[in-house]
Amino acid sequence: MVDPNVLERHGLKPDEYDRIVQFLGREPNLTELGIFSVMWSEHCSYKSSRVHLKTLPTGGPQVLQGPGENAGAVDIGEGLAAVFKIESHNHPSFIEPYQGAATGVGGIIRDIFTMGARPIALLNSLRFGPLDAPETPRLLEGVVAGIAGYGNSIGIPTVGGEIAFEPSYAGNPLVNVFCLGIAKASDIIKGVASGVGNAVYYVGAKTGRDGIHGATMASAEFDEKSAEKRPAVQVGDPFMEKLLLEACLEVMRTDTLVGIQDMGAAGLTCSTTEMGSRGGAGVEIDVSLVPQRETGMTPYEIMLSESQERMLLVVKRGHEAEVERIFDKWDLHAVHIGNVTDDGLLRVKDRGAVVAEIPNRALTDQAPVYHRPMAPPDYLAEAQQLDLDALPPSREAGRTLSGPANDALMLLLGSPTIGSKRWAFRQYDHMVRTNTLNLPGLGAGVVRIKGTNRALALSVDGNGRYCYLDPYRGAMLAVAEAARNVACAGARPLGATNCLNFGNPERPAIMWQFARAVEGIGAACRALGVPITGGNVSLYNETDGRAIYPTPVIGVVGLLEHADRVVCRRIQGPGDIVILLGEGRGELGGTEYLKLAYDVVRGLPPALDLDAERALQALVVALADGRLIRSAHDCADGGIAVTLAECCFDTGGVGIEASIDEVEVGRDAGLNRAAALFGESASRVVVSVAPDRADEVLSRAADSSVPARIVGRTGGTALRVKAGGKTAIDVTVEEAERVWSTAIDKHFVKRVA
Repeated sequence: MVDPNVLERHGLKPDEYDRIVQFLGREPNLTELGIFSVMWSEHCSYKSSRVHLKTLPTGGPQVLQGPGENAGAVDIGEGLAAVFKIESHNHPSFIEPYQGAATGVGGIIRDIFTMGARPIALLNSLRFGPLDAPETPRLLEGVVAGIAGYGNSIGIPTVGGEIAFEPSYAGNPLVNVFCLGIAKASDIIKGVASGVGNAVYYVGAKTGRDGIHGATMASAEFDEKSAEKRPAVQVGDPFMEKLLLEACLEVMRTDTLVGIQDMGAAGLTCSTTEMGSRGGAGVEIDVSLVPQRETGMTPYEIMLSESQERMLLVVKRGHEAEVERIFDKWDLHAVHIGNVTDDGLLRVKDRGAVVAEIPNRALTDQAPVYHRPMAPPDYLAEAQQLDLDALPPSREAGRTLSGPANDALMLLLGSPTIGSKRWAFRQYDHMVRTNTLNLPGLGAGVVRIKGTNRALALSVDGNGRYCYLDPYRGAMLAVAEAARNVACAGARPLGATNCLNFGNPERPAIMWQFARAVEGIGAACRALGVPITGGNVSLYNETDGRAIYPTPVIGVVGLLEHADRVVCRRIQGPGDIVILLGEGRGELGGTEYLKLAYDVVRGLPPALDLDAERALQALVVALADGRLIRSAHDCADGGIAVTLAECCFDTGGVGIEASIDEVEVGRDAGLNRAAALFGESASRVVVSVAPDRADEVLSRAADSSVPARIVGRTGGTALRVKAGGKTAIDVTVEEAERVWSTAIDKHFVKRVA
């Protein structure tokens, strides 16, 4: 029997070792044990999540490629496909923020161009602890710099994203990165190995010892020894990746390839086994032929290294010289390291001697699948109870502004989660390639499809606090918000990708959260017609037994038929009519207002009527396409008051005068007013309309059964909002925008000072 300490270092359980022995018919050697450890890790095998992921909707007339390949693809017309995916690099970014984030960007870019698509846009979804916590500024600075350093250098614009701050992420930040590319629908390439005797080529950077056991590390909790795992973080080179991207796309334009795959998590091991398994073939390689940048590397190290900027190609017989010529032109290694076989085995040699021999399917399709125990968390029943009449005194009480609602608005606008993310966006090159139509921070990212009149809108969204209180409803709301943001740009949502960030699945409460969130995603995706085309699961996001909030992040891509009809959040000038589509119900459960004003995370997240959401999104897309609206902004964090304020920002100080209904949620009149202003009821969009088009917009809304009412007019230099006929908010746009725009910057000014 193998030493238990060896198994523990490899993240394998004793019963899993017994299965390995059964598959091999013998004890594995150390190289084989390492190969099994990474392929059977949670990060690569999805052994805890697979049974739940199978329930998600993945098909539709627009879907060209669903889950199971390097990225998903949807038909966008004119013979083109949008190829996109989201991935996590959470654990590496905690250990080494710059390289963890940078290599996350590099990895997701490779997933896209591996499919034969040219990457055209990046997004990111980030979560950190409170910004005034000691470690958060360092982590935030490093992660943002890593994203910028890689994306800017390779020349792919980062066109938006989201950043949130919560105590639960203090010991385990989340770094989720999304990439979108364009390909000819007929030219999509897959990661498959087939054709006995076809050559297996290693291309790209040399292999080093960085990243060894990165996949295993990403499948374990953090503890006080996590800093020792620094060697498991890869080091990226965006300039090498740029050469690799161009060389691979050039090769793909020839008739030389059978398949291609990125050497991402688990490196050479994952690419050889997955390509062979998909093609029903075997792969035989000799690691002594692999280009190495360090001396004395063992077969174990070569197979498990996660060095960046490397790809594996299967080349048609007779075309080897052509492939080598193209990579030589780009000054890249292209080395024939093996061949496709007909025995279904991964066979690894070292100077001709066999050092590992494993059935491919044992590593992939036959990896363990667990139906883990599930139970609702102990905290849940109590946390979902919210007695508004029993709230403690609010934090904004005693401030010196003109009233409590003004104070609350400023508190919300100054929150790093709601405030401007310009501090991060200005570090990103968002205009490179000249496709960007919506600047970061103005709503969904929008990029034109060159050579056509069309554009694509993309958004990533999620709310861990909602999912903490109700993972099913919280996950539905994440899908709805991402799709709604895309619709607010004028685009029809086509498909989605998910990044599911949770704690330790061996805890029944965490597994229950995960299963319920997947159910919620499935329900919302079916109702809204946005199938899941792929994604990523990141589990074991815990430190010293404390899990993050359950955080499913959803990325949605949508199509604008006319790129010149894109809209954004900011109003276009004075004199326009402001209309609210949808209706508020004063829902305060899980809101940013409750957290900031009362330090309370309780209640149920906002309810979601999926039929109403679908009707709202279809209406907004139709209004934009008909040039009937001049701006659109969805109501989310901070409610309608924050939404109206954000509509005024980046306009040069143009204000809004508005009036909304008050709601009754408790005995306190001030809290009723706050619920109307800061409640986060779903399925609401604020649009601005030229005065002569307002009646038509209201009529179209009535025809679509979407509640709609005029709530105000643009003009002046102040944001003035009445609730129930009484002035609740009266603040200059300049003052509000100053608080909002410095929400993150001010923390770094203090540190410098």
